[in-house]
Amino acid sequence: MNRVAMLRRMRLIRTFEGALAARRDHGFQLLSAGEEAVAVGLCAALAAEDQLLTGGRSIGFALARGLPPGPVMAELLGRVDGPNQGRAGRGHLSWPAYGFFGAHAVVAGNMSVAAGVALARRLREAAGMVVCVFGDGACGAGALHETLNIAALWRLPVLFVCNNNQFAVSTRPEATLAGRAGDLAGAYGIFARRVDGMDVDAVAAACAALAARVRDGGGPVFLECASARFLAHSTAARETRMADELRETRARCPIAALQAALLRDGEVSESALATLEAEVAAEVAAAIAFAEASPFPSPEEALADAE
Repeated sequence: MNRVAMLRRMRLIRTFEGALAARRDHGFQLLSAGEEAVAVGLCAALAAEDQLLTGGRSIGFALARGLPPGPVMAELLGRVDGPNQGRAGRGHLSWPAYGFFGAHAVVAGNMSVAAGVALARRLREAAGMVVCVFGDGACGAGALHETLNIAALWRLPVLFVCNNNQFAVSTRPEATLAGRAGDLAGAYGIFARRVDGMDVDAVAAACAALAARVRDGGGPVFLECASARFLAHSTAARETRMADELRETRARCPIAALQAALLRDGEVSESALATLEAEVAAEVAAAIAFAEASPFPSPEEALADAE
């Protein structure tokens, strides 16, 4: 994925989430404004045979992985033409055919699942690696330590990515975590790196290097991306940061930074950027139209697949 394509994907995520949040029926969502560089930089380094697992903040990663916006919007609005027939929503969205094994709403709930997927793929001699994304809030969970231990012991092909947006709901990492997130990996002999999560080029380069290490049989690796969340934790949460802090945080916009770099380097023109934005807006409008044309599931489907 080249830099212009990465910009387009980041724009798509921001515009898609903004359109969703503007609706009265948006439901309970965890949005990713400010964190688009982590999702897009990571997915730029993935191959078709890789499987991605995320936490509950899944929308940006799903779109970055290439899931069609129309079905994703349908799923988020509870419609039957979503990939999970409107029953999964944001918290458990999945589409393995696109390399998106699934989201997991429970904090750290995807960790052991990722290890299981990696082990299953090894036993089946399947190609590709497994990527597990989680937030800094998961670093205090026992499941993370158990998974790091078994992944290191069995040298499972897993790329662990901590998207550290500096807040677990409203608590800073330094209040709950001794040291940095990446330091946890060292205790299990897992190679770890830390990167600026607001720089999509840096994220893509780091993920490509670490992915190559995993594909070469080097066992699990760990990447901490230092990002920033521009919005409250969820659509139902109160913003706890002061206005000055929010202004400083939002001034570090990864989309604006990439646009400026592309203009400076002569890779795009102002008119090309305007065209790109118009195309993204049209794509999101089409996604909404697709979702609105899709019916809600019937009440009888509530217990489908329950066994």
